[in-house]
Amino acid sequence: MAASVTIYGISNCDTMRKARIWLGEHKVAFTFHDYRRDGVDRSRLEGWVARLGWEKLLNRSGTTFRKLVPELREGLDAERAIALMLEHPAMIRRPVLEGPGLLLVGFRPEDYASGLSGFSAQDPAP
Repeated sequence: MAASVTIYGISNCDTMRKARIWLGEHKVAFTFHDYRRDGVDRSRLEGWVARLGWEKLLNRSGTTFRKLVPELREGLDAERAIALMLEHPAMIRRPVLEGPGLLLVGFRPEDYASGLSGFSAQDPAP
């Protein structure tokens, strides 16, 4: 059985739509995990932070982050950033694409093409 990937994000995000369309067009089997509906577990988020750094995962340009009081936005470290992302999953940059040996944040077609080159083509998930 071919390996598949999981794409994490929120359903109404334009970048998520683009990434899911790309995966479907390239026949990459995937599962969609909606942060808002399903949450995100601390250990997974901590693993992403360990591999990529919290700075890459925390979406500081989004509305949710910008609406925080200044005291919460300033002086961040990994633990505080993780706590914010757990409390407000929309602050996690989207999409996060995870699979065996693969962890990508954001959507760039060229990164998906090179990162997913070893994954077998299958019918995509809905």
